[in-house]
Amino acid sequence: MTACAIETTSAGADDGDPENPGSRGTRPAVPGTPGVPVPPYAITADGAYAARLALDGESWFPERWTLDGPEPYAVPLPGNQPEEPGTQVQPMGDGRVLIHRLVERHHAFSLLYPTGPGTGELALGAIECPEPETRLTLLPPAPCGTRAYALAVGARSTAVWRVAGGPAGPERLAELPGRCSGGVWLDTAGRMLAVDRELGGRTKTVVVDLGAGGAVTPLLQIAPDSDDRLLLADPDSGLLVIASDAPSPGQERLGWGVLGSTLPVRFPASLRLPDCAVTPFAIQPGQVLMPESCAVALRVDGPLGTWVGTWRPAERRVRHLPAPEGWLAGAGLWTPEGVLRLPYATAETPCGVAELTVKGPVPTAEGADGTPEGAGGTPEGAAEETEAARPVPLQKAPLASSSVANS
Repeated sequence: MTACAIETTSAGADDGDPENPGSRGTRPAVPGTPGVPVPPYAITADGAYAARLALDGESWFPERWTLDGPEPYAVPLPGNQPEEPGTQVQPMGDGRVLIHRLVERHHAFSLLYPTGPGTGELALGAIECPEPETRLTLLPPAPCGTRAYALAVGARSTAVWRVAGGPAGPERLAELPGRCSGGVWLDTAGRMLAVDRELGGRTKTVVVDLGAGGAVTPLLQIAPDSDDRLLLADPDSGLLVIASDAPSPGQERLGWGVLGSTLPVRFPASLRLPDCAVTPFAIQPGQVLMPESCAVALRVDGPLGTWVGTWRPAERRVRHLPAPEGWLAGAGLWTPEGVLRLPYATAETPCGVAELTVKGPVPTAEGADGTPEGAGGTPEGAAEETEAARPVPLQKAPLASSSVANS
């Protein structure tokens, strides 16, 4: 069991105004400085806000980016003392920034907001994890923008916590046997959470229904002896991007499937780039029931550096694009119109967003039976707005059918 206890903290008297940058200036925080790690950059599901730890000299401080205006701008949110490099920050839908600080074995959570020249802070409470091997990390921003969640991974089990947006402080919502990692939202309500669970020597993706008391159902079960992980999901189209060693035991490959579909998982040869590490980081939204047309953004790390790749299931090839200078590598999002927005920071432009448009025809890829790939992949419950899509365990066609497995 993952042993973590709650420490409640009385809330502040004023939530503050999250949309009041005032005269606060941005300070240069250039990624890629030798010897300095680049902290994660988190973006809200609607793309309106982002947050990261920025560096001023040798001091780390939270920084919020506003992305939905005519021009992006950053608002520094420094506290009374510099933050530790491992501090986590996450933007909320109202513009406030959730901060997760570790003090010994206490995980403290607060909401930060600008107050003219200063920073306001609303304490939410803390979680104590007395077991030294327990690791607590924030999950990706919830689609609703009003709540935030975390995983507490212990030696033999994992707990899912709601750390912001609840009625009173952090609350444990579910406990799963095994050690979990990752975290992908499968619906727009922030109810169905997919995590990669290591249990019995194998890793499989399961779904935790946060609206049904933490009920757990399987999602990825490609082969009995394979390690299967979910990397990305798009609720609109149902497109899933996965990593598995099922087609090549001992060697992880990228593949794709459709939530709720009976079609097999595909492992395109085009996603195997020699001497390169390929990491998917964003799926184009808004392509309802058209998973094969969704663009997927890739971070590619190779001998010549780091650049951007884009791929669609229907195209069967990767397009390679140069990354903007100062790109916060691995961060970005698609617009429904197919524009890839990549945040970057340089000494000259401490808060910038580069926009890349990938043009060209999108052919329809055919499956082994001559039908378009992804056809019939409608998630169950899609017609009922109040019901979350119920995931169906995905199975891969026999490996002997190479035209299907590797298309």
